[in-house]
Amino acid sequence: MKNLFWSKSIVLMFVVLSFQAFSQDDIIMRNDDVVKAKVEEVGERQIKYRKADNMDGPMYDMPKSDVYMIVYANGQRDVINPKDGESPAPQAAQSGDAIRTAPPEMPVYEQPACPTEGYLWTPGYWAYNFIGGYYWVPGVWVSPPHIGYLWTPGYWGYVGGIYGWNGGYWGEHIGYYGGVCYGYGYGGHGYEGGRWEGGAFRYNTAVSRVDVTVVHTTYVDNTVVRNNGAASRASFNGAGGVRAEPTASERVAMNEPHAKPTQEQQSHILAAKNDKSQYSSENHGKPTTPAMNKPNGQHYNSSGQPTQHTPTPVNNQQHNNTQTNNGQHTNTQEHSNTQTNNGQHTNTQEHSNTPSNNGQHTNTPTNNGQHPAPAAKPAPAAKSAPKPAPKPAPKPNVQHK
Repeated sequence: MKNLFWSKSIVLMFVVLSFQAFSQDDIIMRNDDVVKAKVEEVGERQIKYRKADNMDGPMYDMPKSDVYMIVYANGQRDVINPKDGESPAPQAAQSGDAIRTAPPEMPVYEQPACPTEGYLWTPGYWAYNFIGGYYWVPGVWVSPPHIGYLWTPGYWGYVGGIYGWNGGYWGEHIGYYGGVCYGYGYGGHGYEGGRWEGGAFRYNTAVSRVDVTVVHTTYVDNTVVRNNGAASRASFNGAGGVRAEPTASERVAMNEPHAKPTQEQQSHILAAKNDKSQYSSENHGKPTTPAMNKPNGQHYNSSGQPTQHTPTPVNNQQHNNTQTNNGQHTNTQEHSNTQTNNGQHTNTQEHSNTPSNNGQHTNTPTNNGQHPAPAAKPAPAAKSAPKPAPKPAPKPNVQHK
């Protein structure tokens, strides 16, 4: 009996010590140092904590101004002093969940032609569903909410072992998007795919694919086309990904009035979330539909060819939270509190390309460098009579920026 008593006591002590070790908080400093602790109080000027290796020890104070973020043991994050260009509350923080797996690298794909004048290109990106993991939201041409507005893409940021999403928004100027190279005018800073002039949007066909028989407001500026053969395809900002700080103009744009993604964009995100073939766990980082010509429009594969795609349904009934951003823009990514480990990050180098003008009516940036776009397998045809697929336009040899 005595041995049984001592065995139970040892087990109980082990459970208690294990729980204490697991329930520690991480205080992430502004210089990226991490303090393992148990936070007791977050005051107006000071943060009171005990060291993780001595939970019953003395209480310590640290200036609140030195702290970037607190990651609590339950995964909830409290951003104390946001970094330049960062939303005060990245998506995962508000749900109480923490994403510790990097998004897959950016896939290589061709941009479909702009379907009509006035539409702007919004690049594809990896979103996150807490049941299925990362899924690809196709790049798509959309109508802006106001004349004169431009799209600033969202981006993933990595700090203190956690990945947080900073959502995109509309505004009069391009803001900070983490330095991520999304291509087709979004080279990490600013946008070179076109500009507003006199209430009309003009497209730079050196980097944007436009059918000039449909869209007549165009120009050619080859000076913005760069050889991106050595560019990173990392899809996040931070250690192991892109290292970029906001420029002076991006800081100004951050504080300007913004508009959230349109209803069409939110429906577009939801459609991707509900399509199993878009998840990296299924496509291994090569989405079946990397781009579309418009929301609920024609699907295109990575080679820029139109496809007849039948989405594979995803069971999302267990979702109980909605990921949102900082109030200026919202996102429709819903999730439960179950995290999966999909899509490890690799830092593969981007392909390069040289622009040319072949005199055709359609100007098409192509990917003919070190990393050619892989051809996707055709999806099974839908049971109903499909709409006739638009004839793909000829492509000049132009690298997307």
